[in-house]
Amino acid sequence: MENTVLGFIGAGNMATAIINGIVSTETLRPQQIAVYDVNEEKCVYFQQIGVQTAGSAKELAQHCSMIVLAVKPQNFQQVLAEIKGQVTKEKLLISIAAGISTGYIRTELGCDCPVIRTMPNTPLLLSQGATAMCRSQGVTDEMFAAVEEFFSCCGTVTELEESQMNAVISINGSSPAYFYLFAKAMLDNAQKQGIAKETALPMIAQTLIGSAGMLVYSGKTPDELIEMVSSPGGTTLEALNVFYRHGLEKIVDEAMLACTNRAQELGK
Repeated sequence: MENTVLGFIGAGNMATAIINGIVSTETLRPQQIAVYDVNEEKCVYFQQIGVQTAGSAKELAQHCSMIVLAVKPQNFQQVLAEIKGQVTKEKLLISIAAGISTGYIRTELGCDCPVIRTMPNTPLLLSQGATAMCRSQGVTDEMFAAVEEFFSCCGTVTELEESQMNAVISINGSSPAYFYLFAKAMLDNAQKQGIAKETALPMIAQTLIGSAGMLVYSGKTPDELIEMVSSPGGTTLEALNVFYRHGLEKIVDEAMLACTNRAQELGK
């Protein structure tokens, strides 16, 4: 494990997406990256593309100057205990877990090491992610810019205050599931009306893509875009009136607050 810069403890989907983005854009060479996972089979792919693998979390932490904690929140305490003796103020820790604060990581490690907390989302797998990031004390602008570049390989990056990191889960981390549920409901109804799933799904998906593009590039507000589609007395208003009558906006509001409240409960 010579000359490694960036190490990943955990080799799941998110870690794989980030590493693929970094390697494909030549931000780092594969040889500068290392991974460790308790499931050795997950490391086989990385060995095949030239990424180094470690025999333990402790070994990885010893050799890497930047360490990505890509494990589930419930495994954090165990992992932090394992790498505690290897982490110094010169090493940068990066977390991608929901609810885990920078303060918790520093306390468990017994070290005032710099920590960057992130909240990515699953579209990173297609290099279309939206990642939120915040920093602890001791994180320099140079450190932050380096990590921002890693996540920018897989989509957009937004810096927030740590006090906003639980709330942002409802905005980017969990929200893909909201859109999938809406798409599923549309797909079910399309089949009910006699349009095959294979025909309807591409149209629904492309409409989501196009609508997202309008939100980003048109310069118009959501209300203005709704008005563009809604002719007086037309079909769109008939559909929207059903949403309004059943309180769709209130349902979304309650769902997002429930998401944030759960993040607070799980937080450390």
